[in-house]
Amino acid sequence: MRSIVPLFKREFLGYFRSPVGYVFLAVFLVASVILAFFVGGFFRGGTASLESLFNFYPWLFLFLIPAAGMRLWSEEKRSGTIELLFTLPVTTLDAVIGKYLAAWAFLSLAVVLSFPMALTVAYLGDPDWGVLLASYFGSILMAGSYLGVCSLASALTKNQVVSFVVGTLACLLLLFLGLSVFNTLLSAIFPTWLVDLLANFSFSTHFEAFTKGIIDPKDVIFFLSLSGFCLFLNVVALER
Repeated sequence: MRSIVPLFKREFLGYFRSPVGYVFLAVFLVASVILAFFVGGFFRGGTASLESLFNFYPWLFLFLIPAAGMRLWSEEKRSGTIELLFTLPVTTLDAVIGKYLAAWAFLSLAVVLSFPMALTVAYLGDPDWGVLLASYFGSILMAGSYLGVCSLASALTKNQVVSFVVGTLACLLLLFLGLSVFNTLLSAIFPTWLVDLLANFSFSTHFEAFTKGIIDPKDVIFFLSLSGFCLFLNVVALER
C-alpha cells in the first residue's frame, strides 16, 4: 500500500501537468451535454430525468476511455521508462493497481463534473435523486471496467494506436453482447442458452438496472470482477 500511494499521486497529477487531461475533460463534458440535451431529446421528453444521458454513456465510454487508457503502459514501454519504474521498490501488482486507480479516479472526476446537469434538471423539474445517484454510481463502476480492459490492451503493446484499437474492439464486443439485435444474429449460429450466457458479460446488460435506480449486487460484482480479472491479466502480461 505504501508504494501504491506515491505512484497513484504521480499518475493522477500527471493528467493535469499537460493540456491533454483538460482537453479530455472538456470533450467529455461537451459530448455529454450534446448527447443528453440535443441527440437524446431531453427537451422533447418532458421528464425531469437524465436517462437520455446515461443511455449514451456506454457508447461515449467506448471511444473516450480507450483514448485515456491507451497510454497507461504502452507509453511506458515506448519511452523505456518502464524499466526505470520497476527498478523502484514497487512490485508489478502495486504498479498496476496504482496506475489503474489513478486513471479510474480521473475518469470518475470526469463523470462527477457532469453533475451540474443534474442540478439543471432539478431546476427544471423534480427528478428522482435515487435514480440519478444510482446512475452516477453505475457509470463510475462501468468506467472502471472499460478502463480495466483498456489497461490490459495497453500492457500488450508499446504502440498507443494499436492499444487504442484493441481496447476499443474488446469493449465494443462486450457492449454488443447485450444488444438484442446482436443476440438475434448469434441465435442463428449458437444455442439460445449460450447466447443468454454471453449476454451476461455485456456492459449494457448490467448498467441498465442502474439507470432505473436499482443497485443490484450482481451488477456491482460483475463490474468489479471484470476489472479485477483484467488487472490480473495485466500483471501477468507485464511479468512475461
